[in-house]
Amino acid sequence: MKKILLILAVIIGVWACSTQKKAVKAEQQEKEEVQGKDSVEYDMETFDSRFKAWYQTHNKPTMYHSQDYYEYWNNQYVLAWNSNASDASKGSFFEPIVGYNQNTDYGLELNHKLFYYFQYVENVLKIKVLPGWGPKAIPF
Repeated sequence: MKKILLILAVIIGVWACSTQKKAVKAEQQEKEEVQGKDSVEYDMETFDSRFKAWYQTHNKPTMYHSQDYYEYWNNQYVLAWNSNASDASKGSFFEPIVGYNQNTDYGLELNHKLFYYFQYVENVLKIKVLPGWGPKAIPF
């Protein structure tokens, strides 16, 4: 009787260990798949605490314009902004240089948010980044 219980315990132990190995292998495969994906994420940081509330109430849906549209205008705005930042006579508002590379794909949402930040600066704060030209005025 003891031998039967011992054999049964060994069989159950082997069976229990074999099912755990399969679970571990599945977890390892999932980890490998996650690690294989591009994990670069971009975020936009603003120093104006009022922008976030304004953005939530005034932005249009992200797909209102294409990513190309937002990238085009963001390139124009960033060039003008960084030019103003390097000009000491423009004051300290433009001081932080915007680190935006036109050859990097930041995605639709970040381009949308950056575009709206420039709209906020020009239309709410009344500071012209692109004086005399720019995208059609967005009704605020």
